[in-house]
Amino acid sequence: MAHPKRKISKTRRDKRRTHYKAVAPTLATDPTTGEAHLFHRAHWHEGKLYYRGQVLVDNTEENVA
Repeated sequence: MAHPKRKISKTRRDKRRTHYKAVAPTLATDPTTGEAHLFHRAHWHEGKLYYRGQVLVDNTEENVA
């Protein structure tokens, strides 16, 4: 296995790592509810699961048997 011939200083190591940054996630606004959510993710709003402005799951309705 290869080994470094010289120790890399903390300063040199940190200079190399300056470009590794945490990025805040991009938020989208639902056109129907106005709720902010992550892109390409469904989100709950008032008992309903929305994705791209459409209701996928509605937990507010009661099952009548």
